[in-house]
Amino acid sequence: MSEVLLSVKGICKRFGPTVALKDVDFTLRRGEVHGLIGENGSGKSTLTSIIAGIRKADSGEMQKDGAPYSPQSAVDAQSQGVSMIVQEMGTAPDITVAENIFLGKEKRFTRNGLVSKKELNAEARKVLDNIGAANIPESVPTFTLNLEERKLVELAKAMYEEPDVLIVDETTTALSHDGRELLYAAIEKMRSESKGVIFISHDLEELMSVCNIMTVLRDGDIIGTLTKEEFDEATIKAMMVGRELTGSYYRSDYDGKVEDEVVLRAVHLTGAELVEDVNFELHRGEILGFGGLANGGIHELGRLLFGIDPAIVGSVLLADGTEVKDASTAVKKRMGYVSKNRDEEAIMVHASIRNNIALPSLSKLTRRGLVAAGKERELAKQAISTLEVKCQSMEQLTRYLSGGNKQKVVFGKWICNESHILILDCPTRGVDVGVKQAMYRLMYDLKCAGCSIILISEELPELIGMSDRLLILKNGKINGEFIRSPELSERDVIHAMI
Repeated sequence: MSEVLLSVKGICKRFGPTVALKDVDFTLRRGEVHGLIGENGSGKSTLTSIIAGIRKADSGEMQKDGAPYSPQSAVDAQSQGVSMIVQEMGTAPDITVAENIFLGKEKRFTRNGLVSKKELNAEARKVLDNIGAANIPESVPTFTLNLEERKLVELAKAMYEEPDVLIVDETTTALSHDGRELLYAAIEKMRSESKGVIFISHDLEELMSVCNIMTVLRDGDIIGTLTKEEFDEATIKAMMVGRELTGSYYRSDYDGKVEDEVVLRAVHLTGAELVEDVNFELHRGEILGFGGLANGGIHELGRLLFGIDPAIVGSVLLADGTEVKDASTAVKKRMGYVSKNRDEEAIMVHASIRNNIALPSLSKLTRRGLVAAGKERELAKQAISTLEVKCQSMEQLTRYLSGGNKQKVVFGKWICNESHILILDCPTRGVDVGVKQAMYRLMYDLKCAGCSIILISEELPELIGMSDRLLILKNGKINGEFIRSPELSERDVIHAMI
């Protein structure tokens, strides 16, 4: 058995009345890629944030290489060989890429009291090249980068110190195939050098492929640890949720029932980025899937349909003839949009659950310029109950919710606004198997109630499993159409994508 690199003993952590970790013991050995899996709110991110110096444990102790380990901050943890790529955005948008990579370490480049930008940029260039991110410029403001590029900047920052322990928290959901390969290469380098990686993901298939050992958490407790030889999908899922997950995640019907009524029509829709001359109709009660490669235009299409980005050519028309030119019009016409980039575009992380849920519905909650507080609370209470949001109260800030519960709040605000058209961009990104199952059931219930859904996803099983009809975008254009069928396979769809 290999040497113990990091050990955690008796770690406890509470957030108010919520117990996040209960007397947790965890061991990372040299050469391990150790997976952490569990439902949203199980304690994975809390445990790793304590190891990374971001949070303090209430009690318990840690050791690294047999010596006491108690980092006072993330920078202190890095200096002791522990780096973490956090689940949400871990870069400061208004400073440059190079400044982000060396944030807190500027003294290394200080000459006569001034930071040498030339040296800073030159060193950042080396770091980016070393992880394979040669396409990312080191001197531009970070807000000019897309989500994937910003995550790769975090990887560069984490790898610069040549850590003994790398923690990867739900990072692959923000990465394309090429970006994932860069991350996997960094993980393999760590493993081959007899270092350690703690890898958090909700993608069970990915965990079983990347990791050689896996620990399951549930409600702040360690349920068990499995070696590679013991990996079994059904066993792991049962350990996560405390019961066997029966039945399929996805729909079991294949009758293809949708209404004749057209509720939305895209006519020669063309955007400034990627989308070119897209034409389609969305019917009442239809789940219309859009799939394709990450750079094929599917995410840009969702933004155009909701009016976030303006169309260069063409239009988005509703059944009453209204043209959706901006998001304000979309909301007024009972459309809803769930962004792939949840924390920056779909939710106000520094506002309460109540405020988030009420936001699209303010016009019907307001009388004489004042919000009816009682109605607002009732709306929030309804959403929390219906979607089973795990929270302390409706006044809890959404930043303190797990990823799955944040996503429930995002769904809740549009459902409470009685949205009859929903545009869902990667709606199950970063949520656990239990929440996924609940969201798929909700989508089907909404469909049956007459709601029309545009489902944008990079996950083919999700698209094939949930869509009545599936359109494939390639280089911004529709390149294939598939009708729901038990015979439809991933191979059929991939042929249209590539």
